[in-house]
Amino acid sequence: MGSRTRITAALVGLVVLVLAGWLIRDAGTSPAGGAASVPGAGTGLAVRPLSELPEEAARTWRLVERGGPFPYPRNDGTTFQNREKLLPEQKSGYYREYTVPTPDSPDRGARRLVTGAAREVFYTGDHYASFVVVDLAR
Repeated sequence: MGSRTRITAALVGLVVLVLAGWLIRDAGTSPAGGAASVPGAGTGLAVRPLSELPEEAARTWRLVERGGPFPYPRNDGTTFQNREKLLPEQKSGYYREYTVPTPDSPDRGARRLVTGAAREVFYTGDHYASFVVVDLAR
């Protein structure tokens, strides 16, 4: 094998190694590869894609992004107190809650989105008995 062939093979091998390392690193930090870039993912709560939640949750999130109008203006956007202590402890005013309508419910129902000041979004379908972190990108 000539020196040019060896140099070419070494360069091709180096490029393959760099690409493989980049792909492995990217898979470990993307939302699909471990949710590391999802705000709130480090809380220890399960991470669920927005697309897997009830469709009303996505509608509520769009309202949050737009700033309303909300179906329950006296309740939506108010401070969530975190009395159950299931979300990380923060100062008062850190969390805000929004109603996720429940079809055929005579009242607000049990479903909520709770947002944090650091852009976290949490979902509860059982009126604060449990939460998941919402991955808004999926």
